[in-house]
Amino acid sequence: MKKNLGVVQAVYPMPVLMVAAYDEAGKVNVMNAAWGMICAMDKIALFIDEDHRTTQNILKTKAFTVALADQAHMEAADFFGIASGNKMTDKFERTGYHAEKSVHVNAPIIEEFPLVMECQLAEVVHTENMYAIVGKIVNVAAEEGVLDEKDKVDPAKLNALIFDQFRHGYYVSGEQVGKAWNAGAGLMKQ
Repeated sequence: MKKNLGVVQAVYPMPVLMVAAYDEAGKVNVMNAAWGMICAMDKIALFIDEDHRTTQNILKTKAFTVALADQAHMEAADFFGIASGNKMTDKFERTGYHAEKSVHVNAPIIEEFPLVMECQLAEVVHTENMYAIVGKIVNVAAEEGVLDEKDKVDPAKLNALIFDQFRHGYYVSGEQVGKAWNAGAGLMKQ
């Protein structure tokens, strides 16, 4: 029997996304966003508040990057979610991390995170119930150490953080337990 829990953000797992953009002076800002999702073959939607420093920077520069946080960089990834760029002017610098300018978009790539999507602002969706930044992914770059022999990202090597909204924990993904578009194929024959 199920127990009623009330209103809970009951989606698990959630990604730990590092969203980075420049301000008008070229200063790097990074935020931790769990409410994001691929929404088309070449699009990502970030459900982030309009008042975030990073959101305001994206609206000005029309570009951003989204990196997947990994276990090795959990401390900084969490810090990017705790600290507000609106209140802390040296937020990025405090981590000692490094950024390089993307050659594809006007946005910083945070060197420490192993996988990054470089995005142009495609659309802002603002309704009574939602505020979303939609980016067109123009390039994805990954450290060679997280790739397999066919240059595909290997989740076991990536050690991507996943966020647990139930108890506010971080976990690591990686173990494959089945093959998509195959695990349920037996039911097609019934």
